[in-house]
Amino acid sequence: MVEFAGLSQALQQGDSAKVVELVRRALEEKIKPMKIVNKGLLHAMDIIGDSFEREEIFLPELIVSAQAMKAGMDILRPILSETGGKPKAKIVMGTVQGDMHDIGKNLVGMILQGAGFEVIDLGTDINSEKFIQALRENDAPLLGLSALLTTTMMEMKTVINDLRKECMRERVKVIIGGAPTSQEFADEIGADGHAPDAISAKDKINELLES
Repeated sequence: MVEFAGLSQALQQGDSAKVVELVRRALEEKIKPMKIVNKGLLHAMDIIGDSFEREEIFLPELIVSAQAMKAGMDILRPILSETGGKPKAKIVMGTVQGDMHDIGKNLVGMILQGAGFEVIDLGTDINSEKFIQALRENDAPLLGLSALLTTTMMEMKTVINDLRKECMRERVKVIIGGAPTSQEFADEIGADGHAPDAISAKDKINELLES
């Protein structure tokens, strides 16, 4: 019988093949998919997040663990959809116009998917019009904006201003991230929150949903 401690340990070690094996075995044993998510995958990511914040592990370890979690979720997500499992919320994400960096954004997306969010990742070099179109088409209440260059930071303000012009700002919570950004910058441009790393992004987004 699959022990959740073993699944959690495999994920913490970033062993994607083992995570996939244990998730499949748990399903064969008729364990409910949400129980696998909560007791195995999310439990492990909480431990990883705490270790990352205490600087006991670093970005490379965080990335491989997130990839292992994504591997497990890729198996579970279709089953959750069939059984009526609804995502916690939809979030549109992307790197702003003029910026091609995506490692941090991709990591946030993997962690949010594992935490039960439906992630609509638009990619890199995304202009304001595309963000707004995706928010409308998906009726998403959350928007994540990423930038790694000081020269592209102000594109975040452009997106937020255009949301106001389209009368969408009240219903969309905006979180920003990326090396040159800060909470002070988020306040300056009118964003709802800032996350310095992928783990805190998940926590901040959960906060925004409850506010």
